[in-house]
Amino acid sequence: MPLSTIASLGPLAEKTVIVRCDLNVPLKDGVITDDGRVRASLGTISALLEQRAKVVVISHLGRPKGEPDPQFSLAPAAARLGELLGQDVPLAHDTVGPSAKSLVAALEPGRVVVLENLRFNPGETSKVDAEREAFAAELAAMGDAVVSDGFGVVHRKQASVYDLAKQLPAAAGQLVEAEVEVLARLIDDVERPYAVVLGGSKVSDKLGVIENLLPRVDRLVIGGGMVFTFLAAKGYAVGSSLLERDQIETVKAQIAEAERRGVRLVLPVDITVADRFAADAAYEHVPADAIESSSFGASGIGLDIGPASADAFAAAIADAKTVFWNGPAGVFEFEQFAAGTRAIAEALTKIGGLSVVGGGDSAAAVRTLGFSDDQFGHISTGGGASLELLEGKRLPGLEVLGW
Repeated sequence: MPLSTIASLGPLAEKTVIVRCDLNVPLKDGVITDDGRVRASLGTISALLEQRAKVVVISHLGRPKGEPDPQFSLAPAAARLGELLGQDVPLAHDTVGPSAKSLVAALEPGRVVVLENLRFNPGETSKVDAEREAFAAELAAMGDAVVSDGFGVVHRKQASVYDLAKQLPAAAGQLVEAEVEVLARLIDDVERPYAVVLGGSKVSDKLGVIENLLPRVDRLVIGGGMVFTFLAAKGYAVGSSLLERDQIETVKAQIAEAERRGVRLVLPVDITVADRFAADAAYEHVPADAIESSSFGASGIGLDIGPASADAFAAAIADAKTVFWNGPAGVFEFEQFAAGTRAIAEALTKIGGLSVVGGGDSAAAVRTLGFSDDQFGHISTGGGASLELLEGKRLPGLEVLGW
């Protein structure tokens, strides 16, 4: 079934619309280091303001323990949202308390207010249905309709994502609509050759995606910390590199399945090995099947794919018509271990088809490395949500919207 969209809510002039955004921005000393998620929320909010709706923005930030915690306040996000919208955007000091109710009651058409971090209330993430429903009811009492536009949380059965949409007329915002449309193309409407590039630290986080996509892809490119479990599965020693020993047999089976299906599995041919996990660590490039041959021996730790692998990865991407990438190839936060991730990003900017950056660390990486969003076909705002969608899972925040 198609998603319910904003048009299904009818005229919204002078109506109070609660918009569940994802303003979970990275902060350093209280300053936003990447405002991508705030910018991603602008389309839906602006569309509602054009209808002269009263917009109440709700979101979480970080992982507070169900009570107010100043380091997780949405104040920086509310301030940035106001700057981008060109209007003052007040922040309530609570979620459903006196401050929130007062600001919402005073809200004028065409204006926006932000409620404080939803996770300051234990009802938001409670595993008890009745507790989530009670919190959702308090939120619902302040609005006439709800728009779900936080794609990064649609895989969570939380009060603002799931229960609230059962208590008010509900629809997907422009961001969620666009995310679902693009990611569905990676499963059901693929232009070939189709390459999937996976990285990040743990292979266990990606097993479901690999299993679901193996019947669909032409090439599977593996980098990041997860690659060392693949190398170990091939019988290679990996030194002190990240390794999930309990997943080796599973990975062996997936390697065999890729071969059986004729999927081209691209693994690194060389690794950048360091003497320690640090930005200024000493490092060497060594063959992927001889990691312990570096001068660091068995204590060496792989922190990036090597230069020959970066070229091979780029070549595997170059003529693809569809590419999905999730997870950096190395520790991109350290400049000397960012080359592999940069090579992947650069290759994605040049393909002649659909390139999708799968959110999370991948999205952070492309921005950190100086790429702009418009150099890619689509940058997802939800790493975990995009992965679960590609695993074939049903996502509570989408099911409640009719999808």
